[in-house]
Amino acid sequence: MAGARITRGIKAWGGLIVLGLLGACEMFQPVEPVLTPRARPAGLAPPPVPDIQATSQESAALRAYLAQVQSSQLTAGLLRQDGGGPDTPFTADMLARNFENIVFFNEYAGPGVRPGSASALRRWTAPVRIGIEFGASVPPSQRTRDTNDVIAYARRLAQATGHPVSVSDNPNFLVFFVSEDDRADTVNVRATSLPGVNRINVGPVRDLPSDAYCAVAAYATGPERSTYTAAVAVIRAENPDLLRLSCIHEELAQGMGLANDSPDARPSIFNDDDEFALLTGHDVKLLGMLYDDRLRPGIGLTEARPTVRALAAEATTIGPS
Repeated sequence: MAGARITRGIKAWGGLIVLGLLGACEMFQPVEPVLTPRARPAGLAPPPVPDIQATSQESAALRAYLAQVQSSQLTAGLLRQDGGGPDTPFTADMLARNFENIVFFNEYAGPGVRPGSASALRRWTAPVRIGIEFGASVPPSQRTRDTNDVIAYARRLAQATGHPVSVSDNPNFLVFFVSEDDRADTVNVRATSLPGVNRINVGPVRDLPSDAYCAVAAYATGPERSTYTAAVAVIRAENPDLLRLSCIHEELAQGMGLANDSPDARPSIFNDDDEFALLTGHDVKLLGMLYDDRLRPGIGLTEARPTVRALAAEATTIGPS
């Protein structure tokens, strides 16, 4: 059901500089306004500024901690954004193996599901319509950045899969950017508007463990149990910019059907080693294979293996994505 990613400085200005700035202010005389600004037409009025709630000490401490995590990972050469290169070659056999491990096995337990157990192929057949929700503590600048990142990534997912993916006011896939202060209330109210989603089955992504940056759950509530009908992704608003973008890339792709992680997958975001932060060329090929018409929701690994091998051979012949 769910795929989860578990796995800057402050300048103090010297007194001399401050005094210099204060002194400089005395050189300028106040200017009286000579024009009265005209009222804007109603249609050009700026959008209302959301009522932002102050964050708690717990949330502020978590934000500081996650900034240190990102800094440490970057210093260690992790969270790569280059998509892979000459140092990360892969063959058709490796691509096929990684596809099988990521698509046909379960990462987490669920009702009647054991971690690591075999699964049928799961994906969407209806267009994926992504909605973006923010907790009350998320500031406007962060909302703008995250919204733009999700819109851009939705386009990339649509291009990679050949399946309709877009940001919509009528969503079936909700993406939440929420803090410790507002996560539970926001998810409980909004996620349960999706068909088949309730406070119980959304619990695994709403109640993030302390070491999780983000998580996603996809739901199949129609007659075909391998066809996704809804999904919910939850991303900690306390994550710094790159970690939030990394969460967008992994959780939305996992919500498309690449539901498992594999320690053998490289270069890939579907690996808990955090080497790559953003979708790689290898991962784009996985998405294209997943939504190829020669595969279908519900197909098992044994039946699908010859087709998977053929698709992997074609994908590696085409070259890097």
